[in-house]
Amino acid sequence: MASEFKKKLFWRAVVAEFLAMTLFIFISIGSALGVNYQVVGNHTIAPTQDIVKVSLAFGLSIATLAQSVGHISGAHLNPAVTLGLLLSCQISILRAVMYIIAQCVGAIVATAILSGITSSLNPNSLGLNTLASGVNPGQGLGIEIIGTLQLVLCVLATTDRRRRDLGGSGPLAIGLSVALGHLLAIDYTGCGINPARSFGSAVITNNFIDHWIFWVGPFIGAGLAVLIYDFILAPRSSDLMDRVKGQCSWTTCDSSHARKESQETQLTRKPLTGTNTA
Repeated sequence: MASEFKKKLFWRAVVAEFLAMTLFIFISIGSALGVNYQVVGNHTIAPTQDIVKVSLAFGLSIATLAQSVGHISGAHLNPAVTLGLLLSCQISILRAVMYIIAQCVGAIVATAILSGITSSLNPNSLGLNTLASGVNPGQGLGIEIIGTLQLVLCVLATTDRRRRDLGGSGPLAIGLSVALGHLLAIDYTGCGINPARSFGSAVITNNFIDHWIFWVGPFIGAGLAVLIYDFILAPRSSDLMDRVKGQCSWTTCDSSHARKESQETQLTRKPLTGTNTA
């Protein structure tokens, strides 16, 4: 743990996650709040939320930032994606913990800035995730699980170095997966599928009603995606026990994988750049 902790490249990656997450939250949630500032006939109106616009804002911002910082940190930008890559033995426990902290802090900072910019809105939810009328916690949890599962499954498949059939833009594929999740979930839960994004709004608005759903659901979805991809759809040559043993170290997680990526500049398994979230 100490060796990785002392590396400048490690901290550069953590800072990249923080900055990219701040931009992501500001752009995506800002697009959702911006609908309240449309002006028609010299009067500000608040029309029905445009779900397609918001979904594309979330997806395209992820794609853009993945291309921008993917080569530095892997551009996870989502604790569920980070957990998925940890369970898939592609990053260390230390890196996963620091990434999640950076993502949560970035989300809080971005939401706080938006709170100041949109202070004239009343009421102002700041993108708070809540269950829609008629949706109970169990149903909301199910939506969050499915939405996150398809996202993390897409990340794992898009970043699989064993594949030789990959083409096109990896970051765009991940971004479209994020947009797809929002098209599904916005009407039910406001679409979390990203615990840090939900956490930032909950902290600034001081509203944690049903907040557990937006952590438990995405984490279950991420775990299921790893189980499905790594052990059913595209199992690896090493068995489960060998991979678990590779995770025992705080600074190495799958020794065979680490040997393949011996160059220090490769901070992760190249998650979202070139061949590739969340």
